[in-house]
Formats: sequence, structure tokens, C-alpha cells
Amino acid sequence: MADHESHLIAKIAPGVSAVDPGQWGRIAGGNPFVGHAFLSALEESGSVGPGTGWSPAPVLVEDEHGRLAAAAPAYLKGHSQGEYVFDHGWADAWERAGGSYYPKLQVAVPFTPVPGPRLLGGRAQQLLAALEAVTVQNQLSSAHVTFLEEEEAAEAGRRGWLERHGIQYHWFNRGYRDFEDFLDTLASRKRKAIRKERAAARAGLEFRALRGGEIGPAEWDAMWRFYQDTGSRKWGRPYLTRSFFKAIGETMGDRLLLFLALRDGRPIAGALNIVGPDALYGRYWGAIEDVRFLHFELSYYQAVEWACRHGVKSVQAGAQGEHKLSRGYEPAITRSVHFLPDPGFRRAVADFLEQERSAIAAEARWLREQLPYRSSSSE
Repeated sequence: MADHESHLIAKIAPGVSAVDPGQWGRIAGGNPFVGHAFLSALEESGSVGPGTGWSPAPVLVEDEHGRLAAAAPAYLKGHSQGEYVFDHGWADAWERAGGSYYPKLQVAVPFTPVPGPRLLGGRAQQLLAALEAVTVQNQLSSAHVTFLEEEEAAEAGRRGWLERHGIQYHWFNRGYRDFEDFLDTLASRKRKAIRKERAAARAGLEFRALRGGEIGPAEWDAMWRFYQDTGSRKWGRPYLTRSFFKAIGETMGDRLLLFLALRDGRPIAGALNIVGPDALYGRYWGAIEDVRFLHFELSYYQAVEWACRHGVKSVQAGAQGEHKLSRGYEPAITRSVHFLPDPGFRRAVADFLEQERSAIAAEARWLREQLPYRSSSSE
């Protein structure tokens, strides 16, 4: 370690909420999901912590003056739920070999499959070394950093961490003036299909876009009902608590954008988005009335329309969903990295990941060929 780094000290905090918000914010940058407000809201609302299988254990690197130099939002995980990078097969294999896969060390934004920074503060090598030390010293099976940035994955690769790829679907703003300008870039058949979907979804409904302080207690209660409905169907029980929504409503301000659908003045569906510096992130959706195509209208089309109007560079609408492809969302590679101390286990996983990355690359190429955009020579 160079002289100017020899005084760095790594430690584990009991939670992000225990770290000074100013110091955390200084290294976290503008991504809202690794901001102090979002991560501490998860802790203080009980969405993570005792009884959830997510035990906050942020890894901090401090300089010789005790100032925060780098950090990773880490958790001791008692299961593999809420991660969206699936390692259940790895857990089964390790358990069959006589080991205990859990707890494992997970660097992530809980329940949030959004790519972004995970090794905060520009000292990736020191943070990765600290994560390795925590894993080995506590005899954990593994450490994982999920949905990290490409440059961070490269830093981990230099230390021998294994890289895993996935696919999401993101919409990219290529200078569109409005939604119709975007539609004009699509093949005629796709344009007509989207217009029909929007007309069917909007029939008889009123739509509102509320931002920050415009979202009041009644709207939060409605969004909570919508989220509960979706969460109970997808996961058995919702991951987030009602107080989480209250907390972010009080602390995240204009970073929150809520699209509501109302029938006769009563909200029947909603989609909560988080506004980043250059992206709109669709996060939570739900409905208490079944309306055909309403999911697409609230979660995809309204987001694209808003992004065009406000000059936002991209819309990211969450994990999975090949149906997004026909609606103009493009395949994007996501990355995670994995540290497995046991040599035999590492070899087996490395072989699997090599084959998986090849398959993911082939799938991404095929998906790009299915994009609905018309060529310059057509129409």
C-alpha cells in the first residue's frame, strides 16, 4: 500500500443511519439509491434489520483523521431473497458439500435491481480488500457486489473476483422532443400497437403526475395499497414497510415522482419513480382494479413521456421483462462480482459463469435484432 494510503482504516458500522449524513453524502455522489436518505430509510423503517435476513453492515474506510474516505453499503444476508441476482443453486451446492452458505456478505441496495455505484469514494481496491478480509475473518462462504458499475467490476476483476452478467431493458432518450417524436422512430406496426394500448388504458381514467411535496398522505396511502397488492402476488409479502414510504416522502423531496391513475377521482393504480441526475427509475407499481394495458401506461409510457419533456437521458424500469422490448426499451448488460474463498467452489462457479456470460452475450445480440425501431431505409 502506498504511503498516503497506509493510514487508511477499515471498519464496519451498525448501519448507514449511524454514519454522518454529510460524510456519506460527500462520497456517495448523485445516485439516489446509495444516498444516505434512501439507505437509512430502509433501516429506520424496519424494511432491513432484525427479522428480515438483511443485517446492515456497511464497510467504511477512514483516513488518518477519522474522515470517511470510502464506503460500501453491505449486509449480512441470511437468505438470497430481494437481490435479483439468483445464487440459490450455488447455495444448494455449498450446503450439499457440507458448508453453510448463509450468512453471506452482500453489497447491494436492498430490493433494488438498479445499476449504479456500489464502491463509493473512489478507493475501490481498499474497499474490495476490506470486503475480502471481512469474508475470510468471519469464515463466510462468499461476498457479492450486485448491480455495480462496469468500472467497478473491472476493479474487482483485477483482484480475481468472478464477474456475472444479466440483462435488463432500458429506454434511451435520443433527443426526442416529445412522445410522438419517439414513436416516429418505431416501425409503423409498433407505433399503431402502442397508440392502441395507450387509448385502451386511458379510457375513462384521469392521470396525474405528482412530484415531491405534491405527494400527500392520501397519495402515499394509495401507493402503499398498490405496492402491497403487487408485493403479495410476487413475493408472498411485501419487502418494504409503510413507514419506508413515509420516510422517503419526508427526506427525498423532488427526487420522487408518482404517476397516478384515477377513476371518478379515486386512485386505482400508481407507479412510483425516483429521479436521478440523468435517469428516471421506475421502482414500485400496483393497482386495485384490473385495467388492460394500464401497467404499460403508468410504468413505461408515462415515464418515457416525462423523460422526453424533461430531457432525461434514460428510463430504467426494473428487472426482467422482455415485453419491454416491443415498447422501445433496449437490452442492457448488468454486472455483479463474487468473491469465493474456497478454491474448489470458486472453480465450479467460474466454469458456470463463463458459460452463462457467453449465453447472455448471445441473447443480448438476438434481442437487439428484435428492437422495434425502423431502419433509415424503411417507411
